[in-house]
Amino acid sequence: MKEGWARQQSARFLRASTIDPRVRMIERFAEFSGQYPWQWTPADGEAFIAHLRSGTKPIRMSTARTYEVTIELFMEYVLDSRYAWVQTCVERFGEIPQPVFHEGNSVLHTVEYEGDPRRRPLTYDEIQALFDAADARPAKIRSQGRKGSLAALRDAAVIKTVYAYGTRRTETSRLDLTDLRRNRKAPRFRGYGSLMVRYGKASKGAPPKRRTVLTVPEMDWIVEVLEEWITEVRPHFSPGKHPAIWVTERVGRLSPRSINEAFVAAREAAGLDESLDLHCLRHSYITHLTEFGYPARFVQEQAGHSHAATTAIYMGVSNEYRNKLLEAALKGRLGDDWDVTA
Repeated sequence: MKEGWARQQSARFLRASTIDPRVRMIERFAEFSGQYPWQWTPADGEAFIAHLRSGTKPIRMSTARTYEVTIELFMEYVLDSRYAWVQTCVERFGEIPQPVFHEGNSVLHTVEYEGDPRRRPLTYDEIQALFDAADARPAKIRSQGRKGSLAALRDAAVIKTVYAYGTRRTETSRLDLTDLRRNRKAPRFRGYGSLMVRYGKASKGAPPKRRTVLTVPEMDWIVEVLEEWITEVRPHFSPGKHPAIWVTERVGRLSPRSINEAFVAAREAAGLDESLDLHCLRHSYITHLTEFGYPARFVQEQAGHSHAATTAIYMGVSNEYRNKLLEAALKGRLGDDWDVTA
């Protein structure tokens, strides 16, 4: 059953990174229940989720839904008459498989966003504190006589790039030198007028999404950051013909995990809330573009979201910005394109 289900998903062009964790979840559930799939009952599923919700590290609601959906998908495959598993189970074991989760015992999707409420956009002061802490690390490392000052310079540039273009960690890791391009409408940014993201977050069963992120005037400082990294610092890594923008001391591509660790190091040095993670810089980018006055559609395209509702989830504009909108509304200066929300 597991092999057949994996083949079915592979035929839909789902990646191994999606299929393998799903199969492992089914194996985990089978081990917990001590039963075969044709013996599973709703009570087994409820006991499994109840077990995961207990203990010192209970799972979150979104995680529980992911597990339940995975088991549902597997059981849908087993119960699909086109695969004849039901008939096989009846003939061999005299038992009929049944759904494990249903509307009455599974997490209902009642809200648009169920992420950790502590994850939020950083304020402008927090962004500056983060950058200052990242910039101070190379000198601190050198003063201690330790290796790694070049890597710290790279890490500072990576963090600033993530914020300046709102990229995800994997997107940032997969960037190549050729992805930095000129923008004929903004020649003052030279060869850093736009960033081609070729490995954007993919929809299930689809290839990575592509998008071009334009350098905006409010983030023009990123031009000097990237130029210094590429022309002055990166050559010290002896990258040769390696295409990646971000390379390691061993001339490999900087991994998403390493980018995350760079952010954590800077966050701790800046004394920021430990619940803030690298993805919060993407939230910050989207929020700050909105506060800079860019149209919602432009912000959506920059972020690479298919739906405006997704972009709205990332947004957390300040009270100052909302008060400006309110003041403009009261003065009757809002156009038809403005949307004042509470």
